[in-house]
Amino acid sequence: MKPIFGRGPSLQLRLLFALLVSASLMLADSRLGAFTNFRYLLNSMVAPLQYASNVPRDMLDNLFRQFTSHQQLLIDNAKLKEEVLTLRSGQLLFDQMEQENQRLRELLGSPFVRDERKMVAEVMAVDSDPYKHQVMIDKGRTNGVYEGQPVINERGIVGQVSYVGAHNSRVLLITDPTHAIPVQVVRNDVRVIAAGRGQTDNIQLENIPSSADIEPGDMLVTSGLGGVFPEGYPVAKVTSFSFDNKRPFAQVDAKPEVQFDRLRYLLLVWPTNVDKNNAPAATAPVTEQPQTEAAEKPADAENKPADAENKEKTDG
Repeated sequence: MKPIFGRGPSLQLRLLFALLVSASLMLADSRLGAFTNFRYLLNSMVAPLQYASNVPRDMLDNLFRQFTSHQQLLIDNAKLKEEVLTLRSGQLLFDQMEQENQRLRELLGSPFVRDERKMVAEVMAVDSDPYKHQVMIDKGRTNGVYEGQPVINERGIVGQVSYVGAHNSRVLLITDPTHAIPVQVVRNDVRVIAAGRGQTDNIQLENIPSSADIEPGDMLVTSGLGGVFPEGYPVAKVTSFSFDNKRPFAQVDAKPEVQFDRLRYLLLVWPTNVDKNNAPAATAPVTEQPQTEAAEKPADAENKPADAENKEKTDG
């Protein structure tokens, strides 16, 4: 007697087929980028939902601001005026030091750092995966954001853009285990590599010999090497330096300056030395002039010794 329902492949065979298809799709996506456009389309479709999820928070913030007392506003205003006065007094000394730094760099024939273009972005979502330290911001390709772009806040380096959508982007934080950043010690300009460890309050310096002149309390800033992060932005402060004879390198830990558990507003930075091929067309006018000046100054510095040598021969 023929059964009413036909018997299909076994469950084990179906599971094996599903695993093979899944592995093939993951390999094609990671190695060949076959689903990049599809992922970009899905991200654009999900973006309105992410904006909609922020509506309740914005409404609560507006209600809170409306019910804030007049007296509290007066107190905050007085404090802000005092802070502005303090910052302006410090700005006077900062301008003097900047001019002095510019003159020293001109004497050394080194291109000096110029002001970068910045844009404010708001954190929309935080990755819930404990092994990934990433956040989603509300700026994307339409705003000129590009992959690898440095991201900072008022305290220092936050990370860099790892994925760009049409209206939002994903930022890889410096505490992520897959992230590394070149830094230097402010006290003696020792250059090292700082890598994330998957902890929001700790990063590690890699391949540090036991004889390295690094002490707890040393401030680490970006060195400018690699062409991704501008030079001079705070990254972390060294907390411990220990060495074990069984290990080839010392164990150096540092605490990031940024409080990654309180991220709200970030700054996207367009460095003055960004490559035109990687930057969007909208940012080309911003980066073109500093590159030309930086290229001209070393040439002038190289011609100065030759002119001095010709003058000495003439006097002789």
